[in-house]
Amino acid sequence: MRGIAVLIMIPCHVFNAFTRLDLRGDGPYVLSQFVGGMAAPLFLLLSGITLAFQMDRQDRRQASAGQRYVAALRRAGYVLLLAYLFRLSNWIFSRPLPSYKALLRVDILNCMGFAMVVLAIAAIPAGATRARLTTGAGFAIAALAPVINAFDWQWAPTVLHDYLVPSHLSFAFFPCGAYVAFGISVGTILKRVAAERVDRTMQWVLLTGLVTIAVGQYLANMTYSIYTKSDFWIDGPSLIIIRLGLMLALLAAAYVWTEYGATGWSWVQTMGKTSLMVYWVHVMLVYGKVFERWKKSLDFPQVAMMTVGITVAMLLLSIARLRWFRRGAFKR
Repeated sequence: MRGIAVLIMIPCHVFNAFTRLDLRGDGPYVLSQFVGGMAAPLFLLLSGITLAFQMDRQDRRQASAGQRYVAALRRAGYVLLLAYLFRLSNWIFSRPLPSYKALLRVDILNCMGFAMVVLAIAAIPAGATRARLTTGAGFAIAALAPVINAFDWQWAPTVLHDYLVPSHLSFAFFPCGAYVAFGISVGTILKRVAAERVDRTMQWVLLTGLVTIAVGQYLANMTYSIYTKSDFWIDGPSLIIIRLGLMLALLAAAYVWTEYGATGWSWVQTMGKTSLMVYWVHVMLVYGKVFERWKKSLDFPQVAMMTVGITVAMLLLSIARLRWFRRGAFKR
């Protein structure tokens, strides 16, 4: 799933950086941005799943509630540290140097780390309770997003506003943190399913995903709304529900492919195993100064060629990284 997220993220960013302005209302560009919009929710959901796996390990070690909470906070802090290192590297390699305020931009890693800090409290209760609480937290975060957006935030510092308030310019906790909460719930359930019941569980995951999509679509099409103001693409709870359903269906499909279809080496899994590195490097290439002369100047065939080239480059980098890691581990 992480590999799939990478493969829809790269075209989204490449088309956004290099497509001519007069072509941005046409199908290929719109499609690239629409599909690419699923990359961030996927990464956020998967970060919640891996956090749940860590919580489960702490459970099995019979760590105390305090120890589980501290371990979750430590992981969240690590992600936040990476987020600011990422912003710092982008700032250093930008010419001319942008304002220092660029260091405070709330990108997906910032949202991921902040959401993990808030939701680390889910490590305290037992597994079954954890799954129920984080499911409820996910729906609550999504439902509160239009309410938060309706408040007057003129008094708030910019960084606080960007971390909390829905916007198309940043990845705010409302509503994006809902994906992390749902991920913790999904990861907790998966870790507690007996091996012989995984197939049946994935069938239920697929069915739940399809029903969730239908419910989200129904809510989106309702003529009546409990909110005085809401934007479907920015703070709409129905969008979160639809995307959750899509990701659950994708989770079931990824399980079937990994368990029964994939044989031998997988280039998609290779990209997924190094997703953080790929994200870091490709953003510096796409939005940095390396290809500055072609920014916002290419037609669709040229952008498609650029997308293939960067994807292949990232795959080769991933292969080299994994081989280096295995060689280093073997020597130790």
